Amino acid sequence: MTISMYQASVPPLTRSLNNLAAILEKAATHAEAKKIDPAVLINSRLYPDMLPLVKQIQIASDVARKGVARLAGLEAPVFEDNETTFPELISRLQKTTAYLGTFTAEQVDGSEEKSISLPIRQETMTFQGLPFLLYFILPNLYFHVTTAYGILRHSGVELGKMDYLGNPQ
Repeated sequence: MTISMYQASVPPLTRSLNNLAAILEKAATHAEAKKIDPAVLINSRLYPDMLPLVKQIQIASDVARKGVARLAGLEAPVFEDNETTFPELISRLQKTTAYLGTFTAEQVDGSEEKSISLPIRQETMTFQGLPFLLYFILPNLYFHVTTAYGILRHSGVELGKMDYLGNPQ
């Protein structure tokens, strides 16, 4: 059995973002139960030179949305980075997964060797589609989801490995 570019991208990205939304729901419940201003958690970071939770969520959304769009040869919708509450962050993730749900296998499959140019600051990185997915999109998404999990766990939100992994299906 072979795995297609679509199967290797859209389902795992969607799953991770859905799991992240569920983690944020737990964080919101935790903040309410412990009488913590949600902004404290949303602006928390693991170390002073790291990005806060809000940016981790925004970047995870951007990596998934823009990454799949690039594989399909499309321009991803722009999301403003203006979320300040858990419901807004959860909504952003839901909009991202809804967008990912608009892609068909035909749009993404066959992009393994497609040239992808990615402007990053003053440089442009160039990938072929498969390495872009395996070595840029997926690791970036997992990094930011893991960091968000770590920030919330460090802040006392009761989370476990299954919150990160989600329901195994």
